[in-house]
Amino acid sequence: MNPDISLYQRLGGEVAVRRLVDRFYDLMSTLPEAAGIRAMHPELLQSSRDKLFMFLSGWLGGPQLYIERFGHPKLRARHLPFTIGEAERDAWMLCMRRALAEQQIDDPLLLGHLQQSLYNLANHMRNQ
Repeated sequence: MNPDISLYQRLGGEVAVRRLVDRFYDLMSTLPEAAGIRAMHPELLQSSRDKLFMFLSGWLGGPQLYIERFGHPKLRARHLPFTIGEAERDAWMLCMRRALAEQQIDDPLLLGHLQQSLYNLANHMRNQ
């Protein structure tokens, strides 16, 4: 992978990241395996969708939208009120892997890198 091209750009920029986030939350709302993590979210998901979109944009090397609006993400601290163990991590990853698969990413190295990086991120959120 070319280090001069960000993951954000390789994925397809703003439109692709928004599509990924929207599909992720659609899956989280419909998959029975994700019911536990869906219950951790507000009934209306627009704020959650917007925050994940802003976070992932910067995390992938694009515009630092989340930091510009909210400051440092402090992800672990923000997730401490929720019980997050292996089951929650795995449910989150199930939704994210399926959402990524639907993005039709042609580069297997990019897909593998994204999956591993997102797994590492999800695993870092565990507090149980």
